Amino acid sequence: MPYTKIDPGSTKQDARTGRKLHGPEKAAILFLCLGEARGSELMKQLDDNDIQKITRAVSGLGVIPAPWVEEVITEFSETVATGAGVVGSLAIAENMLRSFLPPDQVNSILKDIRGPLQERDLWTKLGTMHEAVIGEYLNREHEQTAAVILSKLPTEIAARSLAQLPLERMHTVVERMIRMKAVPAETMRHIEESLQRDLIANSTQQGSTEMQKRMADLFNKLDRDTFEALSHKLEQRMPEDFGTIRQKMFTFDDLLRLDLQSLARVMRALQGNVLPMALRGATTEMRDHFLAALPIRSRDMLLDEMNTMGPVRGREVRAAQSAIVDCARALVAQEVIRMPSAEDEEEFID
Repeated sequence: MPYTKIDPGSTKQDARTGRKLHGPEKAAILFLCLGEARGSELMKQLDDNDIQKITRAVSGLGVIPAPWVEEVITEFSETVATGAGVVGSLAIAENMLRSFLPPDQVNSILKDIRGPLQERDLWTKLGTMHEAVIGEYLNREHEQTAAVILSKLPTEIAARSLAQLPLERMHTVVERMIRMKAVPAETMRHIEESLQRDLIANSTQQGSTEMQKRMADLFNKLDRDTFEALSHKLEQRMPEDFGTIRQKMFTFDDLLRLDLQSLARVMRALQGNVLPMALRGATTEMRDHFLAALPIRSRDMLLDEMNTMGPVRGREVRAAQSAIVDCARALVAQEVIRMPSAEDEEEFID
């Protein structure tokens, strides 16, 4: 008999006695109604904590009035009927089969079931991967293969992944998707095997790298005081992981590493009062670096604007600095400017 796990914290007051039945007591009544044999088999599916609670409840119930039994069974039936009930899985089904069928027969049955489940699992995993990873894979595949894969993905994921392709290739893939007919089963099997082997199997490492990038982006958005408070503990508890994340970060202070021509390119892309607001909260060294990248007239205008702004809120300064970082990172991604690498900055001694 399938079972539903009754919330141990739930209670229900018996209308005739006024006594409240608690979750373990209601579960104990259900077990007793099943009988010793079936109740014992069902008990094997519970964890030790639940077994202890139900055993304690069974031992303390004594004679159970008929209204209690009726009330618990009614509640159980209503719970199952409203869809809040049972849990099933391939593992549970396998355990049930192995309790009364020979191993060869069980394996034969499960072989037919696992195929469709594994196929769904592959596309589910693919749908959770970052679009940049999927796009990179599609860019290496034949256009028809890329079209088939995109046609199987949720449209939101497919759209973001498609946008990762070069424009000409994107056009070709979209045209193939529009003209696509039914894909032969053998072709689909080969595509799925390639995905499993070349992409899904490596998703653990890719997922780790992607999470590091996400954490670097998150840390970039934090104000300096919050980040410093976090980084102190992280450097002690997970120095290797945090060190890798920190290398991927691009903060406002990193703008000191830009050459003056690249920094001027960043400033030309800014709008409104972002630059003077950001520099109001910058160090003297950072201000001088920005000013050095400007012509004399533009420099004087920027200084005048900074001096006439009056008091500014710290959060507005941090937001402006974050906007400049986002702008610089976008220009780096577009290869308009380049951040110096560790090799570029290595010191040479005569």
